Amino acid sequence: MLEYLKSWFQRRFSDPNTVTLTLLLFIGFGVIIIWGNILAPVLVAVALAYLLEWPVAKLERVGLNRLAAVLLVFVVFMTVGIMLLVFLVPVVWQQSTTLLMELPLIAEAWQDLIERAQEFAPAFIEPQQIENFTQRINERLLSIGQGLLDRSLSTLFVLVTLLIYLIIVPLLVFFMLKDKDVLLAHFTRVLPEQRRLITQVGQEMNLQIMNYIRGKSLEIVIVGLVTYGVFSMFDLRYAALLATLVGFSVLVPYIGAAVVTIPVALVGLFQFGISATLLWLIVAYLVIQALDGNLLVPLLFSEAVSLHPVYIIAAVLIFGAIWGFWGVFFAIPLASLVKAVLTAFSETRQTLQEEQEQT
Repeated sequence: MLEYLKSWFQRRFSDPNTVTLTLLLFIGFGVIIIWGNILAPVLVAVALAYLLEWPVAKLERVGLNRLAAVLLVFVVFMTVGIMLLVFLVPVVWQQSTTLLMELPLIAEAWQDLIERAQEFAPAFIEPQQIENFTQRINERLLSIGQGLLDRSLSTLFVLVTLLIYLIIVPLLVFFMLKDKDVLLAHFTRVLPEQRRLITQVGQEMNLQIMNYIRGKSLEIVIVGLVTYGVFSMFDLRYAALLATLVGFSVLVPYIGAAVVTIPVALVGLFQFGISATLLWLIVAYLVIQALDGNLLVPLLFSEAVSLHPVYIIAAVLIFGAIWGFWGVFFAIPLASLVKAVLTAFSETRQTLQEEQEQT
């Protein structure tokens, strides 16, 4: 057994490029796992810099110099951010507070629905089952509401954290865009000379991450705006809050859409009851999800690496458990990184085998 492991290790890591890539991955993941909370503003800034690099590059191709392009894109970015803070965030906050206050009424509407179901199918649904199930639902809704209210009590800590992000992150984004070549040169300087695989994986992942962040940001905006328009047509309460949730649900492929369906259905049931309006609302929501998955995603992620849904869900669960929100957000690029690394190792092993056969 030991001889087999020794032979496997020698075959895999006989190339210095493989060793340097492995060490870089271990160091990178270790730093993020240990100091991830401290480096969170830096990670946010990196994601935003990737997002804004695309319009900066477009403006450079038109003829603007790097500094002018960065200044123009940064001003537009800050303007949009301020508009969101002024107009969207207060509306979402107000609707969230109102929804929390009405959770008991929503629980009562759910209880009425269960009781009606028992009237239509008394042989299949026992009253005791209805009572136990309804009690659990009510307790769960109330616990969620109480938990959110308790968290809102730590407003000072949230405000301090928000202030740090509002000041530090824009500064980091600006300098990352402005001094991109300088920062990349500094990073390249500390890498070892045997970095062929690092360069190969880095070039592939640079394209994947840029495409993913740009595409995912556009997907959030498009899905959120379309959902808000549809919910407004139905005059659905909490339309801005629910549309925001639906927009951000695309961050978690497959799982997010299923989870957000619950609050949409509960609010629709509370407002419209069992009616044709509720049915058409659910149908419209499902149409939005279908168009997102079958039309919008293929258009926005045409350059992305194709991954099987099982790998995507596994990546969301694993990296989300490790890094929380950002692990979920970068689950697909991280899964693509794992795939790129395995491909690079496989190609290296095949090259070494061919060289041994020739000698």
